[in-house]
Formats: sequence, C-alpha cells, structure tokens
Amino acid sequence: MATGTRPSDFVTVDDVQLEMFERGQGRPILWLHGEEGPDPRARVLDLLASHGHVLAPSHPGFGHSPDTDRIDTVDDLSYLYLDLLARQDARDAIVVGASLGGWIAADMAVKCTDRIAGLVLVAPLGIKVGDRETRDIPDIFALHPDEVRRLQYADPAHVTVDSTTMSDDELTVIARNRQATALYAWEPYFHNPKLRRRLSRIGVPTLIVWGAGDRFVSAGYYGAAYRDAIPGARLETIENAGHFPHVEAADALVDRIAKFIRDRRA
Repeated sequence: MATGTRPSDFVTVDDVQLEMFERGQGRPILWLHGEEGPDPRARVLDLLASHGHVLAPSHPGFGHSPDTDRIDTVDDLSYLYLDLLARQDARDAIVVGASLGGWIAADMAVKCTDRIAGLVLVAPLGIKVGDRETRDIPDIFALHPDEVRRLQYADPAHVTVDSTTMSDDELTVIARNRQATALYAWEPYFHNPKLRRRLSRIGVPTLIVWGAGDRFVSAGYYGAAYRDAIPGARLETIENAGHFPHVEAADALVDRIAKFIRDRRA
C-alpha cells in the first residue's frame, strides 16, 4: 500500500515543464516510463511507493507534458532527468526505467551517478547488438498494432483497447505518446550506436529485469548483451510477463526492485 499519494502536478526543470506523478515518502525512486506512455493509475507506482518517494515524470511530448524544441533526443532527456534529481536535491536515488525509459536511465548513469545509488533497467532498449543487416528491435511503426501487442505481451489481452469508450483526452494522449516515441527513437531506430561501448562507464549496482515471455526483444540475446556491457550487472527474468513486466507482473517486478533497494541499504 502506498504511504502517501498526490495528484498529478507540473514541475519545471530548466524552463522545461513536466507532468509529474508522485507517490510515497523517503528515498527517491525515479520512474521513467517507456514508449507506451505514462499511466498515473499504474499499479507499479503504488507498489514502489511502499519503498520510497516515487517521482514519475511524463517525458516532454508524452502524456500532458508540453512539447519543447529544447528536448528532442534521448541524450537531451538524460540530462533533463539528471537536472531533475539535482533540482529535487535527491540523494542515493534509485533510477528505474522501462524499455525506452531504461535507455534513458542507462544514458543518465553513463554521464553521472553522483545522485544515483542504483539502477534498475526493465527490458531496456537503446543499444545495437547485431550487425547492420540484423534488426534487433521490430518496427512498431510498420507492424499491425495487433502484431506489436502479440510480440510485447505474454498475454495481449492485458492491452485490449476499445477506442469507442475512450475520452477525447485519452485518445489525444495516445496520439501524443506515439508521436513523441517517433521523435526520440525513429532515427537511428530505438538505439544510439555508441551507447553499448559507453555502458562500461556505469559504476553503480545495476539490476536488469526482463519478462521471460518477451517476444519483442529477448532476454537471452538483447538482455544478455546489456548485462555483459555493464560492470557487475545482474540479469533476472520474470515468468508470465513480456516486454512490459510492470504491466503484466507488477508485484513480481517490485519484489525484485525492493530486494535490490534493501541490498543498497545494507
């Protein structure tokens, strides 16, 4: 159960306005959402709030965060969230990022870990593993949405969407999330060619968590490459979950994160 909840608000970091969801109290836990977009009702946020003060911003262009011409790459986002931690005067933060958010979190830790005590990457994207002829990550913009869901979820029924029951605001947010994903991840597609070599700079404990049923980007191939590139990183899998275990197996994911946090306290 969350130790405290607050409604969404907006914070400003270096003139960039961010929609912000906060839960809980104590040690800062920065949650960076993936390309699926922010979800203020996500169970994972309430579960994490039992273990610290959760800060869950919507990236610029996602959710209700305004667009800004100052931020248009993952590199920009990583500096923005380092500045957010400084603005919050966060100490010993745990940074948790999922998919696109995992890429952002890794990029943050490559640059600076002064305020970061640990890193949790949930099926992170962002690196190139195969050769130039190998597609590591399926093209979500070219495939039918049903096929994308089949690849990303162990049980696609988790994300059955009936647009006829959605409000105009909900439909607008979905469109904004897709547009923002294209902005940050289109070219080169969902990766930075230089990031894999830079991951060796990460000097904080790192846990990588993957859904065992991920057919989008596999733990055994892509996840293992991420683990091997980060000194001392550990890779764990969660059964009955796909690319977004925070959606399909939130309790199991937060159990792993909670143990990781307890280990940092010890």
